[in-house]
Amino acid sequence: MAEKKTLMQEFTKGIIKENPVLCLVLGTCPTLAVTTSASNAIGMGVAATAVLICSNAVISMLRKVIPDKVRIPAYITIIAGFVTIVQMFVKAFAPAINNSLGIFLPLIVVNCIILGRAEMYASKNPVLPSILDGLGMGVGFTAALLCMGIIRELFGAGSIFGIQLLPVQILIFILPPGGFFVFGILIAIANKLNTKAGKKVVTSPCQGCPMSSTCKSFECANKENNSNSKEVADNVN
Repeated sequence: MAEKKTLMQEFTKGIIKENPVLCLVLGTCPTLAVTTSASNAIGMGVAATAVLICSNAVISMLRKVIPDKVRIPAYITIIAGFVTIVQMFVKAFAPAINNSLGIFLPLIVVNCIILGRAEMYASKNPVLPSILDGLGMGVGFTAALLCMGIIRELFGAGSIFGIQLLPVQILIFILPPGGFFVFGILIAIANKLNTKAGKKVVTSPCQGCPMSSTCKSFECANKENNSNSKEVADNVN
């Protein structure tokens, strides 16, 4: 029973608590670029989810075989293989989605979410939890993209999935400024929900980066946060 509960937690954590887009602020480039319509958002989300599940499973199986010094190139090679397979499927069965997503479909290879889960979770855990972790993160990623896609398409084009619903079109919503505006609103809502649930809010995207331990920017950010906290404490005292 406890094991089932743990597996369920591995799946659900990526939807709200550790949503890769709204909480960890990863994968922002495709998030802002492809969410001009709901159909594009679902296409990108499903493709990324498929790669997440497959790459997590394979990396978990090979975690004791891959040498530590070459683990990042090995992970990228595995991810690139699955991205190529997914891209071929999309080209064959959904050419319209392939044309809409354009370069962002093959760029899933360098998506921080997928590499981050490979480094932080799949390389340290058994296959089944790694699969559920990838599925949960993929569902969270897809949900975030779909929310943005629906909002931007509804207000920017007056439609959802091509079905006209509103007579008024606010074009800025399908332009980059509209994407940043909707993205910020959704992040604020996700942080509010996590705060009400008593969950820790991630304040820096560096905390979800697999290379944070060796990154000077992350160290500087930590030093700045610690310095600010100390200054506040001194002022209070």
